[in-house]
Amino acid sequence: MRTINLGKSGLQVPVIAVGCWRMHRASRAEAEVFVKSAMDYGANFFDNADVYGGDGLCETIFAQASGMNPSVREKLILQTKCGIRMNAAFDFSREHILESVDASLKRLKTGYIDVLLLHRPDALVEPEEVAEAFETLHASGKVRFFGVSNQKPSQIQLLQKYIKQPIVANQLQLSIAHAGMISQGLLVNTLNEGAADRDGSVLDFCRLNDITIQPWSPFQYGFNQGVFLGSEKFPGLNARLDELAEKYSVSNTTIAMAWLLRHPARFQPITGTMKPERLKDCIRAAGITLSRDEWYAIYLAAGNILP
Repeated sequence: MRTINLGKSGLQVPVIAVGCWRMHRASRAEAEVFVKSAMDYGANFFDNADVYGGDGLCETIFAQASGMNPSVREKLILQTKCGIRMNAAFDFSREHILESVDASLKRLKTGYIDVLLLHRPDALVEPEEVAEAFETLHASGKVRFFGVSNQKPSQIQLLQKYIKQPIVANQLQLSIAHAGMISQGLLVNTLNEGAADRDGSVLDFCRLNDITIQPWSPFQYGFNQGVFLGSEKFPGLNARLDELAEKYSVSNTTIAMAWLLRHPARFQPITGTMKPERLKDCIRAAGITLSRDEWYAIYLAAGNILP
């Protein structure tokens, strides 16, 4: 599969990342088939979190499904997240970060994590503590690179003021039907509602600072409101996606993913499926480059506007 640089890490990663947050819903056999299929497709970047499935269950299942051992581990790029506690509180304390990583390493049956993300912002964050935790983890070899999720520029800058290691990734919700970070740039200097800057121009910030944006829920609209593919709420969008799917002889899933990959920010979308065929449809997008006219036609079909 086509690869990109992950931020300033120097790490070459597949342009499509495999999300593991639904892995606890699969049987042991289904999980094994899924992981093997992903590897066969060249999708060896797996995204997890210590709260996926409840108390790290998805990490445990992934280790079992992959048959984790040293020879398997060297073929994988593992990303996981910490900072959300099971009681719905956020905790970026040094103690919690270190304990969370040790627990994830144990569940994943590995000695190191390639990328560790802080999972959503913590209002009580003390960046000096985060810096201490990151330095300990990096020096010990337990974590190679670090990132964040759902953070705006000023939050990243606050962390980066104290952290020696560069923030290499920021996981943010983004799709054709949830494209506010793109729309606010297009509608700048207008009074349209879409011009409202709700995220501190995070798209431009990440591009300026070589931080890879990892879009999550690439087929969702709103916040967990549903999938736009096949939805009666988006007839124009689905008609346009189906038209292009026929043109390129692929599925509408592939075209929707290709829309994200066409953006010059070089996104690394995170899939959410546990179905090998749907994952394959997502991966096919890496081989399609939509034209400028096609990209804008899809954007407008979703109800987005231009000035």
